[in-house]
Amino acid sequence: VQLQASGGGLVQAGGSLRLSCAASGVFFSIDTMGWYRQAPGKERELLAAFVSGSRIFYASSVKGRFTISRDNAENMVYLQMNSLKAEDTAVYYCYVLERPEPGLQNEYWGQGTLVTVSS
Repeated sequence: VQLQASGGGLVQAGGSLRLSCAASGVFFSIDTMGWYRQAPGKERELLAAFVSGSRIFYASSVKGRFTISRDNAENMVYLQMNSLKAEDTAVYYCYVLERPEPGLQNEYWGQGTLVTVSS
């Protein structure tokens, strides 16, 4: 099982980027699929995720600016980021939490893609 994130880069404040995450391998009972980020000196933060199938979570810091979407047929998850701010600068990670059976869980992380927003 692998997660491959892409789409990061340098963008000016107010601009947009779209991150992509390709999931390969076989997953059993995905509970959560989404995006985290980690800024320098800060803890990793959950930004947006599909939780327990259809429920969507957004962190308050990105609500209204970021949109998560997915293509189940292609095993892809996306993060459309609009109105970017300097404080959005971070390494962004895609993430999958799998619960193959009661009491068991597996976590998978992509390699991270750097987003730098210049002010």
